[in-house]
Amino acid sequence: MSRVRFEFEGPRGRVRAAARAMGEAAIAGDVVALIGPLGAGKTVFAQAMLRGAGVPDEVRVASPTFAIVHEYQGRTKILHADLYRLSGPESLDEIGLFSLGVDALTVVEWPDRAGEAIPRETVWVTIARRSPLRRRVSIEGEGPRAEALVAAARAGFEAPPPRRSTARDP
Repeated sequence: MSRVRFEFEGPRGRVRAAARAMGEAAIAGDVVALIGPLGAGKTVFAQAMLRGAGVPDEVRVASPTFAIVHEYQGRTKILHADLYRLSGPESLDEIGLFSLGVDALTVVEWPDRAGEAIPRETVWVTIARRSPLRRRVSIEGEGPRAEALVAAARAGFEAPPPRRSTARDP
């Protein structure tokens, strides 16, 4: 299988556009792992992805730090996991995250806590904070699903931002 990669740096709005486009392309069975230090923007990336995957705007998408996993419904079932508080991969057996995720889009923050339990076909998103308003992002993975998600992220990032209305009320 060929490995695909897309790296970019840009303002948070463009990063959100790339994440939203990934969510639009995501299907049940996809696993996306978000890597970065505290405050890098992992949860913001996940929120944009979930919106793209069909989670309505009126549904609050928050970090599942204390609950470990939040489940949402978009076009498919979506699991958003934050493994920061797990002591190690053995804790995943109790949760059954990756067995639950077979019929769901699974987005995982702090995937390093999962060790070898992360599926091989995972798409890896590494986020680094360059300034309060800019992020450096690398998205990579193997196989046809990674190709689709990376292509979607690239298209979302490169698409022109929506124009704001400049019309004034009479």
